[in-house]
Order: sequence, then structure tokens, then C-alpha cells
Amino acid sequence: MIVISVAFIFYMLGTGRLYSLNGMVNGKQNDAVLVQEHTLESFAKDTAMLALLTQTKGVGFSAADGKSYKLLENNIVEVSEGKQAADGIFPTCKNTIMDIWLPLIGYLTFFCGLLNLLNDSNAIGKLAGIMAPFFARIFPELPKNHPAYGYMTMNFAANFLGLDNAATPFGLKAMESLQEINTEKDKATNSQIMFLCLHAAGLTLIPTSIIGYRAAQHAANPADIMLPTIITSFIGTLAALIFVSIKQRINLVNLVVVGFIGGISSIIALLLIYINSMSGITKMHFTGNLSNAVLIFIIMAIVAYSIYKEKVFKNNNTNIFDSFVHGAKDGFTTGLRVMPYMIAMLVALSIFRNSGLMHILLNGITAVMEIFGVDPQIINAIPVALMRPFSAGGSRGFMLDAMKTYGPDSMTGQLACLFQGAAETTFYVVALYFGSVNIKDSRYTLSIMLLVDLVCVIAGVFVIKAYF
Repeated sequence: MIVISVAFIFYMLGTGRLYSLNGMVNGKQNDAVLVQEHTLESFAKDTAMLALLTQTKGVGFSAADGKSYKLLENNIVEVSEGKQAADGIFPTCKNTIMDIWLPLIGYLTFFCGLLNLLNDSNAIGKLAGIMAPFFARIFPELPKNHPAYGYMTMNFAANFLGLDNAATPFGLKAMESLQEINTEKDKATNSQIMFLCLHAAGLTLIPTSIIGYRAAQHAANPADIMLPTIITSFIGTLAALIFVSIKQRINLVNLVVVGFIGGISSIIALLLIYINSMSGITKMHFTGNLSNAVLIFIIMAIVAYSIYKEKVFKNNNTNIFDSFVHGAKDGFTTGLRVMPYMIAMLVALSIFRNSGLMHILLNGITAVMEIFGVDPQIINAIPVALMRPFSAGGSRGFMLDAMKTYGPDSMTGQLACLFQGAAETTFYVVALYFGSVNIKDSRYTLSIMLLVDLVCVIAGVFVIKAYF
């Protein structure tokens, strides 16, 4: 990605289509893109322009030609046009540390401390035993009642409730646990691939952030996107399970797997029936509190169970607080391990987007879809779907722009929200989770995850048309 992007950047620079490389390195997202520079004297004959430049010195102004003009202190006039697609290399490195990595360290430290309480109190083993009948069939290479069962259960549960900040520590802990039985440490196992693909499919019950964005854009019923998101993410999860199972030759046609999937489907359906029976404000209040209430309950339950099993801690020559601190230290260490992978992936995506290749890709796909007569309302939402695997922030920007331009209750606005809420940042997830255990060969993980993203896009279009 970096090699192709950099080669294209120098091609653009050499052909005069790109004026400055400063934005690629130091610029920030949505900054004006510098396209020309002139001396003040070159505007001497245009008295109106000269007056405007002098009056707005150091500030700048927008002209009727769509360009922005700014007179600097050294009497150089900068001409800018358009906006930068993403942060440059240095701002990306800084923001990755300040806005993503440091908060992640906090989440990892706290939740890994809680997970260690579960482990030392033997609760993980019991949780693994409950999930063993199902997991044993989709993770046939994983030993019975392995601790990873418990960590994966917590990860799936947090994802299901829209608790992304809690899901990541649980997921990283699950990946570390799976790595312990990996005989080829730099190559992903079948179990790790299955787990990551199911995690990335992201079955979500309550897309809290999407509902919030829709409310901010004055949607008539901000929570109306919930049911389409659940259905689409459920289809994506089933697709991930089926695709990986076909690749790994796992038989899913058995009573346990079918019964488990049917049970989850029934729970979702009953909860949706209950939620849809509420009025608009009550529905928003309930959905806003449900996931947070469950999180607080989980924290309370872990601490309460640890206190109840205090003798187990004493038998292991430790106590509840020391156990929490030990797990928290492991969380911090995990955060240190994943940092280089996060920076490498996000900087690569920054260069890719700022090179203009992402824009060309979007335009090309849009042109092809127009040839085949795809509904323009669908085409207008496609940038969100294409950006989502690369950048959550970039796709979020496209989603907000779609709602502002076409309205939150338009088909484009609804589809944009669905694409944002029912998919995962695929490249980031692969880099984060495999990077945490130093796996370099992810095998077919990325191809299946991207295929699942495509399934979610296609399913989302049909769901939105059927539901609205």
C-alpha cells in the first residue's frame, strides 16, 4: 500500500498535478490543499484582488472560483483548493498515540485486571465449560474447556452490547490465550482466524454511537436504524462463520450449533419486539442505558464473585487487589506490544488516502455502479462502505456528510449509518490483534473479512429497502 501510494504521489508531483508534499507529512484532515503560490506583485493589475488580499492578510478569503487565497507576512500569496483527505504522517503518529493508544492502554489496564480476577477465581474455567459444547464444534483444534473460551465469550458479549472499549481488551486476551497453543508462533492458527473473523463481523444489538449521531442530525426516529443494524450484522456474523467453516472443513450442521444460533436469534427477536413496543423517547432512553447497565453489572458481578471466592485467592498466596494489579500490568504490557502495529497501519492508510488513490478508487466504483443502473441513493452511501474497512474516522466523516447532504431519514442517510454500524475497521483489527501476538502470516483472514464486509453491504441494501 505504501509503495504504490508513494509512487503515485511522486508521479503526481512530477506531472505538476500535485504542488506541495507538506500536507502529506505535516497537514491535518480537512486542511485546505495548497495548489499554487504567487508573489503579491503578480496581482498588481487586479486592483480588486490586491485590495482583498491586503485587507485579509494572514487570514485569507474564498473567491468565486472556489479557491482560497491567503497573503502571508513575506508577501507570498498561497492559493488553496479542496480539503486534505486525512492527517499527514506526523499528525497521524501523534494522534494514534494520544487519541487511540493512550485510551486503549486505560481500557486494557482496567479490563485485564478484571479478567485476571475471573481467571484467579476460576470463573473463566466455569464460563468456558458453559460455552464448551458450542465452541468445541467451531474451534475443533482448541482443547476442551480452554481458558480462551471464557475470554472469547466476554468479547462476543461486549461486542453484542456495543461495548467496543470493553470488547477490545477481552479480544486481545483471547488472542493471547489462543497463541499459547500455537506451534508456529508467527503464523495464525485456524482457531485464531475463526475468532478474529467472528469478532470482526461484529454482531451488535445496540449501535449506541450511530443512534447518537442520528439524534444529533435531527432524525425523526434516531433509534429506527437499530433493527436493520442487528439484522445486517447477524447476517455478516453467519457469513463469517460459514466462510471460515468451509475453508477449515468444519461441519456446522449439528444440533448444538443450529440450536445455539436459533437461541441467539430468538433472544434478539424477543428483545426487538419489546424495544419496538416503546415510544421514541422511551426507546432511546432504554437503548442508551441497556448496554451501560450491563457493563456495570458485569463489573459488579466479577468483583462480587471474587469476594465470594476469596479463599481461592488465599490458597494461591494472593488476594483480590494483588490479582487485579497483576492483570492490569499485563494489560499495560499488551498495549505496549500493539503500539508499533497500530502506528504502521494507520500511517500507511494516511499516505494511501492523501495520495488520492482512495478518491480514484471511490470514483471508479461509483462509475461502474452507475453503468449498471444502481440506485443513486445507494451509490451516494457507498463511500462509507468502502472507507469503513480502512478508517473508522474517515467513514464516520462520510456518514455525517451523507446525513447532512441528503438528510438522516433519506435512504442514503440510513444506508450510510447502517454501513458504519454493521461493519468493522478490518485492516486496523487485523493489525491490532495479530500484532498483539507477533503473528506475521495471517493466511486467509483478511480475504474472508473483506468478503464478509461485502456481504454486509449487499445485505444492508436489501434490509434498508425492506424495512423502510
